[in-house]
Amino acid sequence: MREEYSVTIGDEVRKYPEGSTFQNVADDFQDEYEHDIVLVVKNGKLTELFREITSDCQVELVTTSTSPGIETYKRSATLLMLKSFYDITEGNGVEKVVVEFSLSKGYYCSVQGSIEITQELLDRVEERMRELVREDIPIHKRSISVERAISLFERHKMYDKVNLFKFRRASNVNVYSLKNFQDYFYGYMLPSTKYIKHFKLYKYADGFVIQLPTKDNPNGLKPFEPQNKLFGILNESGDWSRKLNISNVGALNEQISKGNINDIILIQEALQEKKIAEIASQIANSDNVKFVMIAGPSSSGKTSFSHRLAVQLRVNGLTPYTIGADDYFIDREHTPRDENGNYNFEVLEALDVEQFNKDMKALERGEEVAMPTYNFITGKREYNGKTIKLNKDNILVIEGIHGLNDRFSYSLSKDSKFKIYISALTQLNVDEHNRIPTTDGRLIRRMVRDARTRGISARETIARWHSVRYGEENYIFPVQEEADVMFNSALIYELSVLKQYVEPLLFGIPQDAPEYVEAKRLLKFLDYFLGVDSKNIPNNSLLREFIGGSCFNV
Repeated sequence: MREEYSVTIGDEVRKYPEGSTFQNVADDFQDEYEHDIVLVVKNGKLTELFREITSDCQVELVTTSTSPGIETYKRSATLLMLKSFYDITEGNGVEKVVVEFSLSKGYYCSVQGSIEITQELLDRVEERMRELVREDIPIHKRSISVERAISLFERHKMYDKVNLFKFRRASNVNVYSLKNFQDYFYGYMLPSTKYIKHFKLYKYADGFVIQLPTKDNPNGLKPFEPQNKLFGILNESGDWSRKLNISNVGALNEQISKGNINDIILIQEALQEKKIAEIASQIANSDNVKFVMIAGPSSSGKTSFSHRLAVQLRVNGLTPYTIGADDYFIDREHTPRDENGNYNFEVLEALDVEQFNKDMKALERGEEVAMPTYNFITGKREYNGKTIKLNKDNILVIEGIHGLNDRFSYSLSKDSKFKIYISALTQLNVDEHNRIPTTDGRLIRRMVRDARTRGISARETIARWHSVRYGEENYIFPVQEEADVMFNSALIYELSVLKQYVEPLLFGIPQDAPEYVEAKRLLKFLDYFLGVDSKNIPNNSLLREFIGGSCFNV
């Protein structure tokens, strides 16, 4: 007689015979969900649908409207695209396809080799993808030894993975296959191709974009919108990574193991200083500019950047004042709340826009203005005797997430403002097919800083991250292309440094906490990196804003 197992979902308990998988559970409950069920959380652990039910368990169903769910979809769609690309080209003229970075709600991909990327070729690849979706082909997973994985990917000429696995601590590697195409992916996958319903390939620059759904719109695609400025800064960062021969984690680990990390730190810091100096010269040579507006998503290093920019502006003969838009927060009891009843400091309405514009216009007229300071402990705006008056050589550097939004500075003329977009745009990938999301780098930065300066636990930071990301998606990213210049604050070595700071924080999140799944994912991700000591990082580095020891008041 076959054994039965109890699966508890919410208040409902169902019995499943031995040999059943979580795919059977998902099929039973799919009609009750608007979006596709693609994973389960079994007893607090993310689990793929093809896994067998082997014991009584508590299960939570995960759909594509969640971060783990949509990332699983994107990984699986990437595997489908790669398989289809090689089917159509038969590998002719293709050395490798590289998933470079996020762009326009999709991934920008480059192709190394002699093949010409045309829309006609991409249309054929896309049609092949749809054929494989209609065939409902299983995506298989198997665990093999690191030694076998290295041998396998050497045969497939996937040398980024070979280098990555040389530094792997675990003894086994999970390999996914779609028919005869085998690859390694960091993270979970869908059980079959039938789930991959929404995608589109667009020719862009020298490569192409695979447009994919988002967790806010998992059942469709948003229109492709070229982001030329963002693409330019990301492409430039990628070029520098390749010049350093460090475009992936394996290459970084190799340089660390050879004792070359100090040279890499110096080169990266010098490159950022060079870019900041170029921006300062551009501002100094711009007529009528009196307000430098610096904006970017959370944990981009805006404060340190504004101080370093101020130093370079002085080199150009200007005398800058640096202020934070956060000092214009309205009193906390009047702050808007999010859907969970928590204070929402990310929305524009959390700022006293009218007072900001009144003060800026007074400064523009040459008047002396009393400047506020926001007391984050009392939740009140205070005036402590700080005043500013703009003379001929003075310039005001203002940093805050709404700096690029003309609604925030509506009273100031366009030619009086110079807009800078800053973000930690990760220029390092795990390997050629596994990108590191920019949001992961910023979340890790924020956890380290929150714990060090605000007494906020990693669990609390993760819990609040949704609200932070909501503000970014609605108030920063839609206006980023309006910036006069963009600055990438990511440092190629930083995750190896942050690893030592954030791992103890993540290990402190209990298994029964809702944030545990995310903590485990990040710990697994950080396991790819060899650690680097922070002692040789300059005290004016943007990274010091997060780990401490900055020469600036950050």
